[in-house]
Amino acid sequence: MSDLEKKERRQKRQEDRRIKGDEFRDKLKSYFKRCGQDTPPFFKKLRIAGLVIAAAGATLLAAPIALPAAVITAAGFLTVGGAVATAMSQAAMNDEDDCEDPKQ
Repeated sequence: MSDLEKKERRQKRQEDRRIKGDEFRDKLKSYFKRCGQDTPPFFKKLRIAGLVIAAAGATLLAAPIALPAAVITAAGFLTVGGAVATAMSQAAMNDEDDCEDPKQ
């Protein structure tokens, strides 16, 4: 492979990375825009429940006494599950039209 071909391949890879980075930034901006929208009542309740579940799991993980391994494992799952439920509930929106991809 000649030096010219190597240089062209390297430039193509850099361009592909730049395009993927731009797409990621656009999706991240879209996510934060969605988080600022009004959340439906069901998802508000789910967000609060997720926070409570995550707090319960974190409390068990940070307990100053020795707990059985099964309890610690369950607390880890509660913490992660609560955090995921909270994050996904925050991104839910009332208006279905805003979910459309503007490129289509």
